[in-house]
Amino acid sequence: MMGFGMPGAVWGPQTDELQSDHRCCHYDHLGVGGSGRGPFARTIPAMADDAVRILDDLSWDRAHIVGVSMGGMIAQELALRSQDRCRSLTLIATHGGGSVGSLPTSRGMRLFLQGLFGGPKHRMRSLPRLLYPDEFLHSIGPKAIRSHLDVRLGHPPALRTVLGQLYAVWRHSTESRLSQIAVPTLLVRPGKDILIRPSQTDRLAPRIANSQVLRFDDAGHGVTFQKAAELNAALRDHFACHANWLPSSLGDSTGVAG
Repeated sequence: MMGFGMPGAVWGPQTDELQSDHRCCHYDHLGVGGSGRGPFARTIPAMADDAVRILDDLSWDRAHIVGVSMGGMIAQELALRSQDRCRSLTLIATHGGGSVGSLPTSRGMRLFLQGLFGGPKHRMRSLPRLLYPDEFLHSIGPKAIRSHLDVRLGHPPALRTVLGQLYAVWRHSTESRLSQIAVPTLLVRPGKDILIRPSQTDRLAPRIANSQVLRFDDAGHGVTFQKAAELNAALRDHFACHANWLPSSLGDSTGVAG
């Protein structure tokens, strides 16, 4: 499940590799990429229902669920509402919502607003600095980062969709329910994230009993690209360790995605 305003194709660094030995699915949220516009007043639970319908359409009874940023909020909601559909859960650079602490840093807020309201040129200038630490941007060079960001910025969603997603994120919270998540959970904590503070992962960890934290202390919010190789290896290990996990109330099932 992809994050705020981004198409599912941004998962390419993961799915291009993992599909060699797993069945993978990413998708576009309503109003993004190839999906239809949908209603303005979306909610995180409605987006979780979208994901369940996709599982149904694929005839996947259960799957390893991975969400980043807003997608991580959706993944939490899916695990709370449909725990029997989960083999494992991975939450990347996300939070449980509901608190002032879930706001970006001051620099992150400034770059986020410039990208949201400043037009295409401002988006291309602000988004790299929002997603990645300066050290990484210098190491990879402008040509490589531009090629990568073309996937994100080539067909930006309409402002209506962006504001609808912002509304959904702002009004949602799972914090009071996180203790109900029994699914084995990998929490990915990029230590230089200025959009979703690393302290938000620290808040999630003690509230989700069956969880472990994977730290990338030099990574920003765009950790799925910046640390693709290391993250993919961790995902493979997480999937393998919990391939047969079942909720205590669920018996054997078939048709799962691995």
